[in-house]
Amino acid sequence: MTFKIITLAASLEEKVVDLENETHYDTGSIQVEGATIHCWRHGGHGLETYLEVIENSCNTGFVNLGLRLGKERLFTYIRNFGFGEKTGIELSGESSGIMFSVDEIGDLETATTAFGQGVAVTAIQQITAVSAAVNGGILYQPYIVESMNDPETNQVITSHQEKIVRKVISEETSQKVRYALESVVARGTGHNAYIAGYRVGGKTGTAQKSANGSYLTGNYITSFIGIMPANDPKIVVYIAVDNPKGVVQYGGTVVAPIAKNILQSAIPILGIEPQSDEIEKEFVYLDKTYTVVPDVTGMTLKEAIKALKPFKVEYEGTGVVSYQSPKSGVRIADGETIRLYLSPKEE
Repeated sequence: MTFKIITLAASLEEKVVDLENETHYDTGSIQVEGATIHCWRHGGHGLETYLEVIENSCNTGFVNLGLRLGKERLFTYIRNFGFGEKTGIELSGESSGIMFSVDEIGDLETATTAFGQGVAVTAIQQITAVSAAVNGGILYQPYIVESMNDPETNQVITSHQEKIVRKVISEETSQKVRYALESVVARGTGHNAYIAGYRVGGKTGTAQKSANGSYLTGNYITSFIGIMPANDPKIVVYIAVDNPKGVVQYGGTVVAPIAKNILQSAIPILGIEPQSDEIEKEFVYLDKTYTVVPDVTGMTLKEAIKALKPFKVEYEGTGVVSYQSPKSGVRIADGETIRLYLSPKEE
């Protein structure tokens, strides 16, 4: 679940884990107080660093993080990030969610809470908390409308000012969280939200639904929360799909592509510039691969086709390339079409 981001932030802030130098062995399940907690991947992920635990959304790894923190510290961070209380947003009927009482739980409830099972939180709580986790560690009170203006004079009638609720983690921890979330998209379960040339971070979620005190079979809420750019977030997107049909019910499969489309639409609106220092994606079978279009102007057709080997080429005219579309420097999917316009070479 996307709730795992909070466990990650708490573990980093309390220095109970070294993401890249500590390892965890996931067999696919873990025993806590006589109960068996399963990872989503049958058979487990095997030996993995804790950064890979984050990338793989490994339940058993997060159980270990929760137990390292202990219930008091874990629930202190959960409360500090705003869960268990209303955010104060200007909407009627806001819920405070459902949380365990710390005085009434043991290791099992601590373990399940660490990866988001057994708790109920709202979308606005998740957006608010994750924003704090990636913005340098400051929890703000959310609002819907920034300002309202008089339709005739355009004078501001009412406006919202930034309202800091509390500082929850350090800037150093927040930077590590951003890096881990970017790694999830480049190398892990969020790879379907990857946008070549832009730094996207995110976390997938797959929550089993319950009714009458027991979990339903094959009935899930799949979700994804994404940020962009991962090094300096300007937008946070949270999407959940209730019991998707006809697909494998994982957040990375169902929801991450939707989030990607929204984030791509936001790029020109927010004026987000492409960056060359994003974490390179580790491609898997059926993933699209991307290549930067080279400059082939001035080349002969034969030279241009050779330089554009990953792409399809269409052309008009004779001579040398005088214009190409897309222009050089753009990164596009391999196999897409490059159009060339040729003109006689000037003597």
